Amino acid sequence: MMGAENINRRRHIMAVRGINKVILVGRLGKDPEVRYIPNGGAVANLQVATSESWRDKQTGEMREQTEWHRVVLFGKLAEVAGEYLRKGAQVYIEGQLRTRSWEDNGITRYVTEILVKTTGTMQMLGRAAGTQTQPEEAQQFSGQPQPESQPEPKKGGAKTKGRGRKAAQPEPQPQPPEGEDYGFSDDIPF
Repeated sequence: MMGAENINRRRHIMAVRGINKVILVGRLGKDPEVRYIPNGGAVANLQVATSESWRDKQTGEMREQTEWHRVVLFGKLAEVAGEYLRKGAQVYIEGQLRTRSWEDNGITRYVTEILVKTTGTMQMLGRAAGTQTQPEEAQQFSGQPQPESQPEPKKGGAKTKGRGRKAAQPEPQPQPPEGEDYGFSDDIPF
């Protein structure tokens, strides 16, 4: 019965707190813009287009609708995006929706963005549109430090004497600033 109680508790927590998760698969509309905030952490801004197409029932013509999404990556993900992503690249993004506001000449402005923090994921899919390189495998990057692979102990053989290596400690990842301006003091929201 303890298992059923835990499941009910988890359902209650999820119902109270909710889930804020966004998954996008789209193409970059321009190269990433990478900046560094005062604490040294990287922040990358992406413009990602997602499209859907359908056949118009009345005319029989193909229709397409494209949505543009602002994506903000932090830390190592931002650095990787700046180094490897280019306009036209197809990406898979997992993050959270966040709406922020600011004053512009007395007018309150709003922007909704997808934030990809340490719990998010960015995966490069295939190759960028228009590139002449060989197709690549998808490369996935998550905001979580990846554990180093450790060799498996030998089975049935002699034991090794203290030759084990200590695993490297993951570097602390910069966290997004608590304020709504993401560490930028300029008036431009992107």
